[in-house]
Amino acid sequence: MPPAPSLSFNPAGIELDRRQGLSRQLYQALRLRVLDGRLASGTRLPASRDLAAALAISRNSVVRAYDQLYAEGFIEGRVGDGTYVAQLPETALPVKKLSTKVSTGLSTGLPTALSTNWLDLPVVPSSKVIHSAAFCRVEKNHLALPPSGPPRAFRVGVPAFDLFPFEVWAKLNAAFWRKPDLQQLCYGDPAGDARLRGLIAAYLRSSRGMQCTAEQIVITSGAQQGISLCAQLLVEPGDGVAIENPGYRAAGHAFAVAGGRLHGVSVDSEGINCAELDGLNDCRLAYVTPSHQYPTGVIMSLARRLELLAWAERTQGWIVEDDYDGEYRYSGAPLAPLAALDRQGRVLYVGTFGKVAFPALRLGYLVLPPGLVDAFSRRRAVDVRHSEVSTQAVMAEFIAAGHFQRHIRRMRRAALSRRNALLAGWPNDITGVGNLPSVAAGLHLTVPVASIARERELIAQAEAVGVEINGLSGYWLPDSTRPMDERAGLVLGFAAVPEADIETALARLRSAWNALL
Repeated sequence: MPPAPSLSFNPAGIELDRRQGLSRQLYQALRLRVLDGRLASGTRLPASRDLAAALAISRNSVVRAYDQLYAEGFIEGRVGDGTYVAQLPETALPVKKLSTKVSTGLSTGLPTALSTNWLDLPVVPSSKVIHSAAFCRVEKNHLALPPSGPPRAFRVGVPAFDLFPFEVWAKLNAAFWRKPDLQQLCYGDPAGDARLRGLIAAYLRSSRGMQCTAEQIVITSGAQQGISLCAQLLVEPGDGVAIENPGYRAAGHAFAVAGGRLHGVSVDSEGINCAELDGLNDCRLAYVTPSHQYPTGVIMSLARRLELLAWAERTQGWIVEDDYDGEYRYSGAPLAPLAALDRQGRVLYVGTFGKVAFPALRLGYLVLPPGLVDAFSRRRAVDVRHSEVSTQAVMAEFIAAGHFQRHIRRMRRAALSRRNALLAGWPNDITGVGNLPSVAAGLHLTVPVASIARERELIAQAEAVGVEINGLSGYWLPDSTRPMDERAGLVLGFAAVPEADIETALARLRSAWNALL
């Protein structure tokens, strides 16, 4: 045994707050002194009884602190010779000197001088430490934070979830957890719950005319994950991807992050312009919202749907069909989707429960050509393994018991009533604002505006009186050739709040916009 070093430890500098856990504070104080060099390797520590007496605390508190330091390798015991600071590399963990006085940390419950303060760490931009082309694409194609707070007029993309039968959902959820099937609590199928997939397939066959089976369905965490999976598996870096312009920018971001080169294709009164699409020689995939184009509200004509399917067959391309607002049609049944017309297995159908239930549910699905299901399931498993079990099981029971179909009918009636409230109360005499369109489907409408400057002015005044409106100019790709003033407009969702709130918001808008004039 080598002789004990001459280094000694003076505990006088340690001050403990007796309102906090004493053993934890002592452990932190000793650990910090080892890391910042005040306790050098080989320093002999006092016996637990002696240190307890010096600090006027119980010996048990010292023993517990020493035990933790032993376990983490900061100190070591030498048989018959006491306790020493372990031999540690001098450059292992450089830590800046901190005050020896212990101050109370309110947020962590630990003394602030002893705990890591992340705000003190150097802030290095992600681009300086993540060196990859993929990260550069993420920096340029990220999603904006959603609006905060409860829904208000005229928030886009939000259904009337104030009408959701939460009591029914709560009972079904409680029934699941009261006596869960233990098999369901294990790792599940990455494609999703088998019962839910079967019920979705049955619903799509009866309501949308899609001849699909449960085996073609992959459950996702909302529509956005479904779109992202399509981008990850169908797009190679450098591939051309056609997206509607203006369109759903979050979909474009997903394809751009996967390395796709976005081609904005214009939208006319019948949907995406297939003549423009034909002129794109490198295009591998087209993303469309045919049921209710986002944001213009155009419903793709049958002729245009057949033209788009012919393009996919001719070029061996893929069509990602986002059935945005597909459940909301105000005269007659919902239109048959592109996937119901597909005879070549070129359409991938994206659906979600978020527009019928509520967005925070994060439950959607893909309907895939049979040959793609296994690849999509495996790719999804790498990211999330499988979907949360109870939400799938409760939704399956919600559908099987008939609650889902009743709720859809209730939601259509509510959306129609709220649409009518907006159309009836809209101020038609505002300078620079065009006429309201007819609204046959969906949960939003778009109003043309004379110029970008006017669009921004109107939106700013609306925000000042607590009314939320999106600018149409934000839905265009940055490199669009359309003149800026022709991109201007107002996009208004009408389903988020009840009719009385819509009328109140319209009164505030009318007053604010008239004052602006």
